[in-house]
Amino acid sequence: MDQPIADALFLEFVEKTGLDLRMTLFYRRVCCPETDVNPLILDAERMHVHLHSFHWSRDAAPHPLTAALDALSVAYPALHAGSPGTGAKLSFECRPDRRGPRIAAEPDGYIIQYGALNHALRGVGALLSGVVMPGTVHEETTSFTQLGVMIDCSRNAVMTVDHLKRWLNQLALLGYNQCMLYTEDTYELPGEPCFGYLRGRYTAAELKAVDDHAAALGIELVGCIQTLGHLEQALKWSPYQKVKDTARVLLVDEERTYALIDKMMAQCAAVFRSRRVHIGMDETHDLGRGAFLDRFGYTRGYDLFQRHLARVREVCRAHGLQPMIWSDMYFRMGNARQNYYLPETVIPDDVKAGIPDDVQLVYWDYYHDNEAFYSDWIERHRDLDHEPIMASGVWTWGGHFGYAHHQTKKTLLPCIAACRNADVKELFFTLWGDDGAYCEFDTALAGLALAAEYAYEPTQPSAADTLDRRFAAICGADYQAVLTAAQTQKSCNPALLFWDDPLLGIYWKNEALRSPDHWTSVLAQYDQALAELEPVRSVTQPIDMAHWYTVIEYLWKLIRFRLDLDVAYAARDTQALQQCAAAAQQMVQRLEICNQTFRRQWYRRNKPNGFETIQHRIGARKQRWAELAQRLEELIDKRIDRIPELDERLDEPISLNPRWHTVATSGIG
Repeated sequence: MDQPIADALFLEFVEKTGLDLRMTLFYRRVCCPETDVNPLILDAERMHVHLHSFHWSRDAAPHPLTAALDALSVAYPALHAGSPGTGAKLSFECRPDRRGPRIAAEPDGYIIQYGALNHALRGVGALLSGVVMPGTVHEETTSFTQLGVMIDCSRNAVMTVDHLKRWLNQLALLGYNQCMLYTEDTYELPGEPCFGYLRGRYTAAELKAVDDHAAALGIELVGCIQTLGHLEQALKWSPYQKVKDTARVLLVDEERTYALIDKMMAQCAAVFRSRRVHIGMDETHDLGRGAFLDRFGYTRGYDLFQRHLARVREVCRAHGLQPMIWSDMYFRMGNARQNYYLPETVIPDDVKAGIPDDVQLVYWDYYHDNEAFYSDWIERHRDLDHEPIMASGVWTWGGHFGYAHHQTKKTLLPCIAACRNADVKELFFTLWGDDGAYCEFDTALAGLALAAEYAYEPTQPSAADTLDRRFAAICGADYQAVLTAAQTQKSCNPALLFWDDPLLGIYWKNEALRSPDHWTSVLAQYDQALAELEPVRSVTQPIDMAHWYTVIEYLWKLIRFRLDLDVAYAARDTQALQQCAAAAQQMVQRLEICNQTFRRQWYRRNKPNGFETIQHRIGARKQRWAELAQRLEELIDKRIDRIPELDERLDEPISLNPRWHTVATSGIG
């Protein structure tokens, strides 16, 4: 679009809607700097986004609010300390009995009544979003005293300090008051150069900077580490062989193990204000079955777990920290299948009695879609004489290149409902990066906005587009566009398709066995999604929708190619095979475009460490596309009479683990 025409349309829109011009220009600049006209602004009338300017008095605002508003004003210029005449006046009133924000209009602005700081900031977010209609009172309530987010910083992607601060701003305006950084070995330990080596680990200064920013916003930053399992990235180095039970589990009863854990606790105590610490200890399926078994013989898993927890608890107490752990091993060791959610599991009475009173249990569940199950497991935790902390999930793992809305919504909503009905006070949402963290994590803000919307219940019906408005104003992106892109992940696992070897076609063949029309149907869905996403195909900030569009477009071309290849190869149609050979070479170039957009969105958000994993995979895939093209040329020239990998197929579909190694090779990865 020509710039004069774009400017004319932009100004006409501003005049028509009566938006504050200064704020709208800021919004246009920040949301989509690479394009002439921000598609979000041009589409804002559809989403009814109302941007206003607000001023508040430093003298009148309570002290904790002053620090928070100062921090937010840097990122949201519509919110500023100023004098009358610079926008609507914001007033605040702390009401300890309130369980959420209440926003009412006054002659010269608005007053926000709140019971906790996060309630007040959610109220500010509501005003910035324009969800408070003139002449109305907007009121919300929540039963949760702690509403948090856990960000995985251990599966390749380690979010930069600046990006974390940006996330904290958005979380504060959505109403969150807790954040955990899941760091297995991605934080420095004095005297331990191999701990987190080349992993992009956080320095103490970096963690203190994040903690300072979180504290200003009233957000508790909780260290979330591992003190038993999930330490394979550290244990692979030679200095840790003496504290290694199995490839991923620490050696219990070894004094050097507890010396290492003492350093972990000392670091957490030094960098975080919070005196709470999450010490992990989940999924230690092979506890005591490696070096421990060789040295000491068999010991009941429960006894090892309890003994280790007692030692770690003492280390925590020595540093003034109160630990919490994932609760799954108490349930897993109570059944032969080590299934966390098996109703028949039996936890022995002596184990129940031995759980320390001052260790909190975190019940994590990202999988169930009915409220009754969550309610049952909450009560099972209470039967252990412990009030559970609930951890649900905003799905960023499981083979997704962006936030998985369908999977999140069907599991998260019944979980929130069960927690509310059972009066659970602490709830947080995990964002895992399993299998390489190739998901564009910023898209998950849509899931966090959805989660907060349900955690804060309005006392009166909300407008249908309330979430759209809130997401646009706080996160700067189009909520519906994120959902449209997410829809492409509902009937097809995009990562399995993306990493699927072009010759082996493990995932391709498996899904075709389930339904002969599967890939034709998926192709039609991708067709529709690409058409609907056309307005945001160039948007790279603040969420890189252009990257997600590029990946979807690549997958569309891949499906089209495979459908054509299946027909051409079966018929040995020379002309069609020649077209496929040329198309396979083109896929190398198309994959390089994906590599570049992957690179852009990664470096915009993360430290560089870990991206080598993505490039190793993409580089291998490019080579395999070239190999397919060469093999097709050999088939056309009759140097070979068949391609064995294309011929070999199963009779029945099998279950495939949604990870890269499942479909990347037939043997050693």
